[in-house]
Amino acid sequence: MKIYLGSDHNGHHLKTKIKSFLLSNGHTVIDEGDKNPEPKDDFPVFAAKVVSDMLSSEDNEPMGILICGSGQGMAMAANRFKGIRASIVWDLTEAKMSRNDDDSNVLCLPARIISEDHAKSIIDTWLNTPFAGASRFSRRINELDQLG
Repeated sequence: MKIYLGSDHNGHHLKTKIKSFLLSNGHTVIDEGDKNPEPKDDFPVFAAKVVSDMLSSEDNEPMGILICGSGQGMAMAANRFKGIRASIVWDLTEAKMSRNDDDSNVLCLPARIISEDHAKSIIDTWLNTPFAGASRFSRRINELDQLG
């Protein structure tokens, strides 16, 4: 699977670990983050790079992972793009539900509050949970795409 990955300076350390983890699990990773942490960088730039590439991708179902200190800023930036359903996830239940119910296509991780091992478990759960496809879930996703 191709996964678009980005982070600001707060998520840089976790991003490097996650990138290695994803590559070791056979995924193709498109790293849209800085090569070195830059304290003056701005999270909207990295969120925009990731989701713009996802939206222009020829992949059927592109996936993205964004990391910042809280996950909030990345989710707020990513969700401004039509067709993006970014979810802030901090535990395995949320990872599963964000895919099962909401067909999340961008995972936003809070680097300040989760460990590397927990992040890997979240990613595994998120990537391996399919969208349930229930009519009420599909209807709600369509409603989201009609907003603003």
